[in-house]
Amino acid sequence: MRIIFIVFCLLISASSLAQGSMDYGSGLKINLNDDGSKNLRFILWNQIWMRSTEMNPGTMVADEPTSSTTDIGNRRLRILAYAQISPRYLIVTHVGINNQSFINGGVAGGGGTGGNGAGKKPGLFFHDAWNEYAIILPQAEKKFSLTVGAGLHYYMGLSRMTMGSTLNFLAIDAPIFNWPLIEASDQFARQVGLFAKGKYGKFEYRMSFNKPYATNLQPIDASNADLARAVDNNGNPEWSTAGYFEYQFLDSESNFLPYKVGTYLGTKKVFNIGAGFYNGPNSTQTSVNSVVENHNINLFAGDVFLDMPIGKKENKMAITAYGAFYSYDFGPNYLRNVGIMNIGVADPNFTGARALAGAGNAQPTIGTGNIFYTQAGILLPHQAEKPKLRIQPFAAYTYKDFEALDTNISNFDIGANFFIDGHHAKITTQYSSRPLVLNNNDKTSKGEFILQLQIYL
Repeated sequence: MRIIFIVFCLLISASSLAQGSMDYGSGLKINLNDDGSKNLRFILWNQIWMRSTEMNPGTMVADEPTSSTTDIGNRRLRILAYAQISPRYLIVTHVGINNQSFINGGVAGGGGTGGNGAGKKPGLFFHDAWNEYAIILPQAEKKFSLTVGAGLHYYMGLSRMTMGSTLNFLAIDAPIFNWPLIEASDQFARQVGLFAKGKYGKFEYRMSFNKPYATNLQPIDASNADLARAVDNNGNPEWSTAGYFEYQFLDSESNFLPYKVGTYLGTKKVFNIGAGFYNGPNSTQTSVNSVVENHNINLFAGDVFLDMPIGKKENKMAITAYGAFYSYDFGPNYLRNVGIMNIGVADPNFTGARALAGAGNAQPTIGTGNIFYTQAGILLPHQAEKPKLRIQPFAAYTYKDFEALDTNISNFDIGANFFIDGHHAKITTQYSSRPLVLNNNDKTSKGEFILQLQIYL
């Protein structure tokens, strides 16, 4: 009831705010010369989540056993700055925090009550920090362009959502498996390395050569190969390679920055087909009868994206649709369980059937096997008296077939974006059903309702 009341109040607030708002234009931009070709721009955003979550069996929150809980947290607080020093030279930096709740996400080593208590003073860190140089500038009379760069970057190939912008998702968030190395051999979906990007007419390419972050998980020794489970252990990592290649049939999208748009709200006509890969040699390990074996990470994906106006022009309606297929090989029976902003821990006194994924809102997310994901949304007709207030219902479906599980599993998401001023000011609501496989082999599901407040400039 508390969450429903909050939603009601916020929708009333949205209606009142929609009567007028500032024009954002180029945002916080400082021109360094008269014509603005040399400039410095800042982008700031925050995403605040309020949640009501059904917890996995055997969960405790703050030492109290619970089957459900409500909370509020900072999903993302970010600042991005880039400097266009010349038409050829660009510097990009991106700092921020993620996943700060009332009980976790705070300073490393923080304890309970006090100045460094649980959830307090999260560590600010770099998400991106790279320099790039345009060898062949994009120009109208030239079909081919080429830019190269180096640093901590987001040109990680694989799929559109692997390089998705967090500012303009269609659903409330990414499904996470689109970042298959997340916080294992990458730093929040980034690695340090070299990259090249560019276009040839309607064809866009992105490639990178990177040094993965070192991982050192120790595999559990198995009695036979069928029971062995690969874990992240790359020793002194070998260099990884990644790429994403896309054909843009209708309007061309900008590749000035790597962040792919989730929904344009009908401001462009976009139909793209893409494919990508990631290869990390000797990145995981298994152990069988004390004999350790290394395995490559080989990941492939193909996707399609559609975003365009529909219906009568005066209604300003639009449709957004995305579909992706991921084929993942991390080694035998590799499986990672992830819970976004998970506040739950295992209850040692629980005697029932537990979820194999663990406590809180964790679920099987990334693993060796195949994943199909699709989402679609429709931007409803605008109101003449409140032209900026727009509503966009959406739904998403995920099918996962992991080698480590005896059964396939599915996720369902349904929700709506309430745009006060486009993506600059919006409220998103979403209900998600996540699959659970219990340790008695039963399969069930739990639900989570999220309300997000987003502001960005």
